[in-house]
Amino acid sequence: MKKIFALPIIAAIVFASCNSAPKADEAKTEDVQDVAAAEGEAYKVDTTQSVNFIGTKPVGAHSGKFLVKEGEIFVKDGTGVSGGRLVFDINSLVITDADTTGTTNLKGHLLSADFLDAEKFPTATFEITAVEDYVADSTNALVLEGATNIIKGNLTLKDVTKNVSFPAIINVTPTSVSAKANFNIDRTQWNLTYGNDKSLGDKFIRPEVNINFEITAVK
Repeated sequence: MKKIFALPIIAAIVFASCNSAPKADEAKTEDVQDVAAAEGEAYKVDTTQSVNFIGTKPVGAHSGKFLVKEGEIFVKDGTGVSGGRLVFDINSLVITDADTTGTTNLKGHLLSADFLDAEKFPTATFEITAVEDYVADSTNALVLEGATNIIKGNLTLKDVTKNVSFPAIINVTPTSVSAKANFNIDRTQWNLTYGNDKSLGDKFIRPEVNINFEITAVK
């Protein structure tokens, strides 16, 4: 079983309440990069899967998920990912809090122009720009145990595109590709700045959003 692949994401973003963001690896954000050429065989992403998020503020947390609308991962020579693209349905947002009080209002607010502006921007996309082997050393210890690769890609959310990179556990077989990741991302990089003011006290919404997923694509 060869380990390598690419994809997150994407993306998702939301915030609300807890003492601090969940412990996870920090995604790196850079300017847009060239999208990797799609070479090899296409693996279709299972659209019943989702990308999950946790957002926090000083007094609690909210969690939710976005479904994958469509996606393809390309595998070259049966061993390595050469490219890929995922589309996420912003309107598929489901709040997964254990306490369901107020979840309807929360969902409406997150989909509004204050946050994701889903009416104007109904999808988010993630396009792979590179997949690199993860090389451990004393300066880059990871929270995600067993990471095999670093995934890089252009994440477009609302009207902003940034390149993000994060560690992942990736496996490629003759019939499937799977990826698992857990990282924190700064929502303000995509102009999602609502509530990002520490003077708000308990109503302050932290800029860090936790993103985690386990996604599979098949031939």
